[in-house]
Amino acid sequence: MFRVGINNIDMVDLSIVIVNWNTRDLLKNCLESVLRTVHGLTYEVIVVDNASTDGSVAMLQDLFPQVKIIANDENRGFGAANNQAFKIMEGRYALLLNTDAVLTENAVHDLFSFMENHPEAGISCGQLLNRDGSKQNSIASFPTLLTMLTNISLLEYLFPGKYPSKRYDHRQPVAVDSGVGACLMVRKDAMDKVGWFDERYFFFFEETDWAYRMRLADWKVFHVPTARIYHFQGQSIGPDIRSRIEFYRSRYQFFKKWHSLPYYSLIRLVIFGRLLINCFFTALAVILSLGASQGIRDKLRVYSRLVCWHVNPASSE
Repeated sequence: MFRVGINNIDMVDLSIVIVNWNTRDLLKNCLESVLRTVHGLTYEVIVVDNASTDGSVAMLQDLFPQVKIIANDENRGFGAANNQAFKIMEGRYALLLNTDAVLTENAVHDLFSFMENHPEAGISCGQLLNRDGSKQNSIASFPTLLTMLTNISLLEYLFPGKYPSKRYDHRQPVAVDSGVGACLMVRKDAMDKVGWFDERYFFFFEETDWAYRMRLADWKVFHVPTARIYHFQGQSIGPDIRSRIEFYRSRYQFFKKWHSLPYYSLIRLVIFGRLLINCFFTALAVILSLGASQGIRDKLRVYSRLVCWHVNPASSE
């Protein structure tokens, strides 16, 4: 049941929180999937719009008048925008959805039932799907020096217990480090005890940092494979180089926050070294192919910009 303007006589089961930035059509599809698939629960929907210029807010007011809208006059980033919604949410759980996510039937029900039956769970995530129904990575391991030095696919193959992934056909819920933030259900009690998103992360690694803090506070994170969500990966971010730079900045923020200065410095050295190697071999491929491949040229452009940003962050801002 979609309820609006609850006066706290009864706490709502679920607060569905969606942050939007210039993805009007994706947002519309996401909300339609909520209305189509969420049954048997009382819930509210809160959309935080980060100063979109594509008519997103007008679309919400016209087509989804029951949605609570927080309209920012600037792009405050993912974590800060979610925190705005957390201030007014009335649910016992928050369901964080990206605008490029589309729920399948029973996805929310399965996550909700799992959380109700496992009070130790602070966060749960479902199985993300590509358009064709194939599985996406839905699980994220905490980044370490080992994951920076080693191919993560190799670690998943050698140590499936430590690094669960989409390569394994999980039939039952499994404990994980963190979930990919396209669709997360989070317990309000855990949020209140651990705190909300760290707003120093603008778009990436907020959920990783949150899951890390959950673990330190003895809450667990689970992957619930029966909860299936289509995820049109990356469309809520865009292909701009700035999003890649923001990813690196956020990853460094995570290491700087949770590790010693020598460890953090070593991480930066390793990542920069890998970028230089990738840039060199990609440039070599461009030369050997006489620049015939647009895809290879685009890769070289990206690697070059990232190398320049590491040398001089102001150069690619």
